[in-house]
Amino acid sequence: MAEKLGALLLALVLSLAQPAPARRKLLVFLLDGFRSDYISDEVLESLPGFREIVSRGVKADYLTPDFPSLSYPNYYSLMTGRHCEVHQMIGNYMWDPATNKSFDIGVNRDSLMPLWWNGSEPLWITLTKAKRKVYMYYWPGCEVEILGVRPTYCLEYKNVPTDINFANAVSDALDFFKSGQADLVAIYYERIDVEGHHYGPSSPQRKEALRAVDTVLKYMTTWIQERELQDDLNVIIFSDHGMTDIFWMDKVIELDKYISLHDLQQVKDRGPVVSLWPVPGKHSEIYNKLRTVEHMTVYKKEAIPSRFYYKKGKFVSPLTLVADEGWFITENRETLPFWMNSTDKRQGWQRGWHGYDNELRDMRGIFLAFGPGMLFSQGKFYFL
Repeated sequence: MAEKLGALLLALVLSLAQPAPARRKLLVFLLDGFRSDYISDEVLESLPGFREIVSRGVKADYLTPDFPSLSYPNYYSLMTGRHCEVHQMIGNYMWDPATNKSFDIGVNRDSLMPLWWNGSEPLWITLTKAKRKVYMYYWPGCEVEILGVRPTYCLEYKNVPTDINFANAVSDALDFFKSGQADLVAIYYERIDVEGHHYGPSSPQRKEALRAVDTVLKYMTTWIQERELQDDLNVIIFSDHGMTDIFWMDKVIELDKYISLHDLQQVKDRGPVVSLWPVPGKHSEIYNKLRTVEHMTVYKKEAIPSRFYYKKGKFVSPLTLVADEGWFITENRETLPFWMNSTDKRQGWQRGWHGYDNELRDMRGIFLAFGPGMLFSQGKFYFL
C-alpha cells in the first residue's frame, strides 16, 4: 500500500488543530542517514526498542527520499510534504546569483536568511501560527525566522548531539507533554549519519550508533507508560535518506581534468550532485566537454528528468552534474572533504555518502509510527 507523506502531514496538522479536549500530542524524530535496511526484519530481532515500536504501530517498507537525497532538501520535504522544486531548498549548498548570497549547510550566517526558507511553510511554523506550542531539539533550521514566525522553543544545533543529549531531549519532551507545555516536539539525531560517512554503512561504528538510539527508544516506550501518555501521544520516526559505500581512491571524477575551473562563475557542493554556473559565453563549451565524462551525467537545467521534481527550483544551476552510485565528483583530489580522524590530521577517508538518484535502494530511508492516531497499514511512503 502506498501512502503520500504530504497527506499524512495534513492529517497530523488537522489532529493537532482540533479543540483542546480532543487534541493529541505529536513527537517527531528525524534520524539522519538511517537507511531502510538498518532495521530489516532480521536486524530487528536484536533491537528491542525498535521491535517494540513496530509491534505497536506501523513500519513502512521504506521511504523514498526527495532528489537530491541530501540532508537539507529532505529535512524540508519531510516537514512540508513538498518536493524540492516547490519548497526551494534544493541542496546542502546553494547560490543565488541575484543577491550573490550562498547557503553553505549551516556554516555561514547567510544560510539563516529567510531567502532560503520561505519557499514553503513547514509543519512547525503552521502549528505555531495556530497557537500550538512547539519545542524543537537540534533540528536544523528551527532557529530561523520563517515567514515571520519562530517556534515556541528551539535548542539550536551547534555540534553533533551526543547520545546523552538525545536521551535528555526525549525525557524533556515527555515531561512537557505531561505538563501541557508542548503540543509538538521534534528531535534531531545525527550520529548514525556521521558514523556512516566516516566508517561506512556496514561498519561497527554505525551499528553501535543504532544500538544507542534503540536503547533510548526502549526507555521512551516505558517513560510514555509511566507518564500515562499512551492514549494522547503519537510518535513518528523518519529519516532523510540512506547511505552507500564509496571508494575515493578508485571512483573520483576530477573536473579540472576536463574543463578549466576559471570558466566557472560558481561551483556548489562536491559528491553525487554538483551545481555549476559557467561564466557568460562558456555554457555550451563546458556542457559539451562534460557530457563525455564517464560515470556521471551532466544536465542542462531544462533537461533534468521530471521524475526528480527538481528542475523548476529557484536556485537550480544552469548545469547539474549527477554521479553514478558510488562515484564522487570534485574539482580535484585536493578538494575532497576529508575528516579529522583520531590522528588529528586531514587524512581520513570518508567511507559512505548519499545524495545519489533517489530511486536507488541504498538511498531509501525509514518511516515508523505508533500511537492512538496511527491507523496506516504497512506500505511505502512518498512525497507529494
